[in-house]
Amino acid sequence: MIEVSNLTKTYGKKRGIDRLSFTIGDGEIVGFLGPNGAGKSTTMNIISGYLSASSGAARIGGIDILEDPVAAKRQIGYLPEQPPLYLDMTVAEYLDFIFDLKVIPGDLKRSTHIGEICELVGLKEHYSRVIRNLSKGYKQRVGLAQALIGNPEVLILDEPTVGLDPKQIIEIRNVIKTLGKNRTIILSTHILQEVSAICERVLVINNGQIVADDKPENLSSMITGDRKLSVRVAGPREMVRKILRGIDGVQFADVTVQAEKGSYDFLVEARPNVDIRKPMFMALAKAGYPILQLKSMDLSLEDIFLRLVEEKKKQRNPQNKAPRKVSAEVALNTSGGDAGTEPLPPDTGDHDDSEEGEF
Repeated sequence: MIEVSNLTKTYGKKRGIDRLSFTIGDGEIVGFLGPNGAGKSTTMNIISGYLSASSGAARIGGIDILEDPVAAKRQIGYLPEQPPLYLDMTVAEYLDFIFDLKVIPGDLKRSTHIGEICELVGLKEHYSRVIRNLSKGYKQRVGLAQALIGNPEVLILDEPTVGLDPKQIIEIRNVIKTLGKNRTIILSTHILQEVSAICERVLVINNGQIVADDKPENLSSMITGDRKLSVRVAGPREMVRKILRGIDGVQFADVTVQAEKGSYDFLVEARPNVDIRKPMFMALAKAGYPILQLKSMDLSLEDIFLRLVEEKKKQRNPQNKAPRKVSAEVALNTSGGDAGTEPLPPDTGDHDDSEEGEF
């Protein structure tokens, strides 16, 4: 349904996107994931015909968006990051205007078509309200409604939940899931959870290039997992650190902050493909130092992007030497630890044993 081939966009000497190529099949819901400035919006603007490419091609249903923009755009519903709303209009007036603007074929009856869309996106009770007086979540719904007018086969949604509260985010995600049952959807976001909740496939873009193309669960396994753990232990700092470092499969362990009297938070990193949770529990229990809290430390999007980009560099330049790795201990020392915490004093071994084991 969507074919992007060697798409490039330059702004002076800077390349917004660089020889981008991918295809999206009919009925797929694809997440376009990347940090701010990665080239997501530029790509979507070119696909939707709002921006011309410096080189390359974008086709919708086999139609080149530049060669026959009218025919291609008839297949597209586009919701930009800032919905194109006229705030002084009512919802009814605005959707009527969009219906006229899109020159909808005669087989779609205006009142029936708009009514079905309002029912679908949850605007039925707000049809007569002035758009200016709607909440941001409902303004976003109006933006979705205008994108759906004409029953386009492709929906392009650029950051559809940005700035919404948690309740509104869930509502909009549910609407998008419903829309995706019979449409091809590209969803642009920099929020991994958004893609995991909605999409069947993920395209990761960074510096204007595709650096990953996979299913959300596969990407999630790269980003999350149990390699890095934050564990709070009641016990003497140096003794606990020694035990943690002695566990088979642990490649790094150090204290990050004194959480409460007699207990400390430790950052523990396992070797690849090693689950250290059970051995860690057994070792600390045997020593009489209870675990008060244990949680997985998800890698940030920056981490995964850096890894993907570095891997891409290695593929391009296999003879180059790998860059020097920064150890977790160095990273910990240079990161400054938790904001607002004081550096930990040397452990003297003097602890109130009567409180160390209490929860």
